[in-house]
Amino acid sequence: MGSVAMSEGVPSPFYLQKMYWAVIGAGIGCATIVNLYNEFLYRQRISVASRHDRTPARPKALLPTAMATTYALAREIAYVSCSLTIPRLARRWTSPALGRVLIVMAELLLVLVLCFYKLNARDQWQWEDIGYRTGFIAAAQLPLVVLLSGKRNLIGYLTGTSYERLNWLHRWVSRVLFLTVTIHMGFWFVGWARYDYIKVKLTTDPITQRGFAAWCILLWIVLSSSLPARRWNYEFFLVQHIVTAIGFFAAVFLHLPTEVKAWIWLPIALLVCDRMVRALNTLRINVSCLNPRTRELGNMCSIATFEPLAGDTTRITILEPPMDWTPGQHVFLTCHTLAPFQAHPFTIASIPSDKRLEFLVKSKSGSTKRFLRHAEQSLSLSASSNDLRHSHSKSIILEGPYGRIRPLRQFDSVFLIAGSSGATFTVPLMRDIVSCWKELATNRVKPALCHSSASVWSRSAYASDWAATRYIRSVWVIKSRTQYEWFRSSLATVENDVRSLNDQGYSFNVEMSIYITCDHDLKIQSAVKGQQKTPGYAHREVKPTTVGQGPLEENQGWEKGAVPIKSSSSALRSHLNTVTGCGLDGTCCCRETVEHEEVALGSNQQRRCSCNCDIDEIKFVPQTASLSKLSASSIDASSQTCFREKNVGPPFDSKIAQLSGRPQPRNLIRKTLEQALGESAVVVCGPQGLVDDVRQSVVALSDERAVHKGSGAQGIYLHAESFEY
Repeated sequence: MGSVAMSEGVPSPFYLQKMYWAVIGAGIGCATIVNLYNEFLYRQRISVASRHDRTPARPKALLPTAMATTYALAREIAYVSCSLTIPRLARRWTSPALGRVLIVMAELLLVLVLCFYKLNARDQWQWEDIGYRTGFIAAAQLPLVVLLSGKRNLIGYLTGTSYERLNWLHRWVSRVLFLTVTIHMGFWFVGWARYDYIKVKLTTDPITQRGFAAWCILLWIVLSSSLPARRWNYEFFLVQHIVTAIGFFAAVFLHLPTEVKAWIWLPIALLVCDRMVRALNTLRINVSCLNPRTRELGNMCSIATFEPLAGDTTRITILEPPMDWTPGQHVFLTCHTLAPFQAHPFTIASIPSDKRLEFLVKSKSGSTKRFLRHAEQSLSLSASSNDLRHSHSKSIILEGPYGRIRPLRQFDSVFLIAGSSGATFTVPLMRDIVSCWKELATNRVKPALCHSSASVWSRSAYASDWAATRYIRSVWVIKSRTQYEWFRSSLATVENDVRSLNDQGYSFNVEMSIYITCDHDLKIQSAVKGQQKTPGYAHREVKPTTVGQGPLEENQGWEKGAVPIKSSSSALRSHLNTVTGCGLDGTCCCRETVEHEEVALGSNQQRRCSCNCDIDEIKFVPQTASLSKLSASSIDASSQTCFREKNVGPPFDSKIAQLSGRPQPRNLIRKTLEQALGESAVVVCGPQGLVDDVRQSVVALSDERAVHKGSGAQGIYLHAESFEY
């Protein structure tokens, strides 16, 4: 790169590299302090709850109150986003949360200031200095890019954040790096262009050739990392991303001078360290001789069974878990006998007290489709096999667990809302809190042993086992009643446990609602049809194929002689709504928004779904049936579509409210906050549209209620998980 001598009074690029990391380190340090305070707050609240304080999640002293006010203001700023509706396309665009925008803008501003500080971009005699400096600043960004990409990264440990919640920042820091490299190359090219020297440098100078190659590779990495590219084929994206990243680092290593090569060795060392830690942890979990829990199982620890469920879903169960985990975490699962060399993340749908690992896997394409096909084949052979689970089990490899969320038991009230398979995230969180309540009740000393009529607790109930939570509100939005079977037993257990606790005199409360909606923001639910009928299973005679209904849509295979009915057929929908519409004036009730749940449940409408126009449930229509003559009677009566209030799927438990339509998150969250005696938590997992609605509702309610601004309203913590790549 030649000489890097600067004019008098201009800081050297080596000094500016240190300044870049001084600012980045300060930001990470602030996030670490916040993480440590959150950990202290959790322990303090649990300790207060163990002393029978009625409001352990409510700040009382001056410092906690000031911190709560600061948190409330910061959350309102960080969560806010803007929405724009496009009527012609019937779509709504929502901007990223302002907190993310501010972080990216701070990184961009920092880089630009360091690149041009005390240099004049209009002075052609300083273009070479700018070219040198931007190259040094670009090299200084490489360790940060790698740190944010690792699954076992230092930033995540310090800030209490899991890798998937840092991945968006990894992409944006990489884009800022690309901008810096482009500026670096641009100023050199502009300087050479004065003498028509660009072509000569590109054809004769090895350093220029390697630098230009690195820029081209980085351009491809940035373009191929866009959301459409990742959705198109994630497996291809992952492989080419790793290969091109190696090529980029090789080109940069050859391009940089010796005195700057430390900035390339450092990210390589971080990357190797991350891979080694992951590999050692994977070996510890999956190799029996290294795992004391499962040494008697043979070479591989994890033996899984596959069970088909309604909605093209597979339940994967491991009866002897080889690792510890907490609710809300996920693992990367690999089954080489069904999908070689493919590892995909799946949320753990069970809790540790179940003594098993359980996953609910939605069939889309690739490995998930193969899992479902294997599960259905296993089911079809059940009549000829006396030991189905053993004969059709598979060895799998697990990596993880990953994922972090602030412990919900520190909050007074918890609001959980999930869309479709997002319940694999929220249901275990709810069950974990209820399990904690049960543990406290189990450790309680009998009143006869007490010196007063007031009940006391056994010394064996340590403070860490306590919970400050007294109220849970759970909302699950699904496409079909058959999806309720996924968590039927778990929800029934929660209901029975809470009823038992209430009978013992505890004031714990859990309210659950299930919304059945035809809203296409949720995953399309396909009907099932097969020769063998078993409750709770998804029976099919054909294999799913891929169509162009969008990156997250499923398409169906069709039997010979049948006419496919696409979910986007507006004419058919309109006709069905006219003939058998279940709402007012022949409209579909399951597409309407339920503004007030108690009003809907208190009306004369039945609590169970009476929707009869969800044609996404229709699998086959006779080829002789014309659109004009199509009616409910022409649909296969054995399908699971709800027509004329036909009871579809398993009956709901008595305490679980069922409604047709999509929920109004703001009203539901408001009711939870109005009864809260301390800080509340709002957790959402589902499609991006649902996540955006919940986030905007939390911001609006925090401002409306003047949280921690003298009104007495308590804080709102939001944790959002969306379906994205």
